[in-house]
Amino acid sequence: MPARFEVLITQGAEQDLESIHDYISEFDSVDNANRVLDGLMDAVESLAEFPHRGSFPKELLSLGIQEYLQTFFKPYRLIYRVTGNQVLIYLIADGRRDMASLLSRRLLGA
Repeated sequence: MPARFEVLITQGAEQDLESIHDYISEFDSVDNANRVLDGLMDAVESLAEFPHRGSFPKELLSLGIQEYLQTFFKPYRLIYRVTGNQVLIYLIADGRRDMASLLSRRLLGA
């Protein structure tokens, strides 16, 4: 059995989850918001076993940054970093947003 990683969600990513849930609740339904949240949490928990399966976000690769990975729960992207036996989730966002500026603000402090 593969070693399990500890998955931690940063404060920013927790706020992302709340914002996504609030948005879907307001513009669609609470049931759909809960379903999306469950799917996102399943994606988060799946990183405990296979964190290295993710791909490099192209917006960061173009800057030469290869320390972050991403996984998807369409259309959402989860941006994270593996450090030792921990997985830190930094960003959970709708992939249709301007990801380049979102990533630079959140990860690069720009």
